[in-house]
Amino acid sequence: MDNDLSKIMEEAKARLAEARTQAETNEIRIKYLGKKGEITSVLKQMGKLSPEERKELGKAANIAKSKVENMINEKLEQVKQAEKAAQFKLEKIDVTEPGKDIRIGTKHPLAIVEEEIVRIFQSMGFSVYEGPEVETVFYNFDSLNTPDDHPSRDITDTFYVSDDILLRTQTSPCETRALLTKDIPFKIVVPGRCFRRDTPDATHSPMFHQVEGMVVDEGITLADLKGTLDEFAKQMFGSDTKTKFRPHYFPFTEPSAEVDVSCFKCGGKGCNVCKGSGWIEILGCGETHPNVLKVGNVDTEKYTAFAFGMGIERVAMLKYGIDDIRLLYENDMRFIDQFK
Repeated sequence: MDNDLSKIMEEAKARLAEARTQAETNEIRIKYLGKKGEITSVLKQMGKLSPEERKELGKAANIAKSKVENMINEKLEQVKQAEKAAQFKLEKIDVTEPGKDIRIGTKHPLAIVEEEIVRIFQSMGFSVYEGPEVETVFYNFDSLNTPDDHPSRDITDTFYVSDDILLRTQTSPCETRALLTKDIPFKIVVPGRCFRRDTPDATHSPMFHQVEGMVVDEGITLADLKGTLDEFAKQMFGSDTKTKFRPHYFPFTEPSAEVDVSCFKCGGKGCNVCKGSGWIEILGCGETHPNVLKVGNVDTEKYTAFAFGMGIERVAMLKYGIDDIRLLYENDMRFIDQFK
């Protein structure tokens, strides 16, 4: 049996020399030192021996077990170090290698234009006011003097969540909210998203952005409105910009008007941007209808007001020469990077 133990130690030594991983080394440990291992198998034969022989075999087996265990532990440490060195080599960082290019983003053209519009009106004393995108029929239509049979109330024009809840079709509901919550006098601009049932094409989108404006005070007239919007146009499109007011109809203003600015590309001579007219329509406005002020519990004998609203997409497309509104929503970085 001593010969068996010697043979086992030689086999274990040979196998350990070939082991390359911790897993392989642990398999050798199980093979020779486990409960069913080679050395254990030798010890199970002790029952056939005399007491003297058992004593000698036990001593020899313990020595063999100790030697094999030491060889395995030594090999295991070597393998661990080798694996660690290989991992370090694999994860080595070349500090002389150029770093990765970090792409710096840019503001979206809609954000740029919205911030510029708001900044201009803030310079004239306006404060920013905001309201919910999910509105009630009362705020979106009723409070704004919109007739019950007005086409904008139809389900073909408006996204209804329920009979009384909808996605706002304009930022104008914030006029009523401001009248009911703010102290008069006030001057506000309201930037925000709006929603209408439109089929997407080059000039239409079911989601778009507006900036609403409203001024309420004593003695407010159409002249104040014209002066305010004329100053806005000059700051937005250039000091030589002229404005033109054309009569129009909105349920919540009376009188109402649409505002054109002289074409900033051709200076009014006529080009493809202004379609040869020399003028470009940019917004709608008017003196706030007394019925709207009454909903806000405003004394119409003492106070008057004006309001206006413009599409941010339209201003951005005109300002930057963008010919398709869908480009503003495709998130194509080749497009957006042009506005750095």
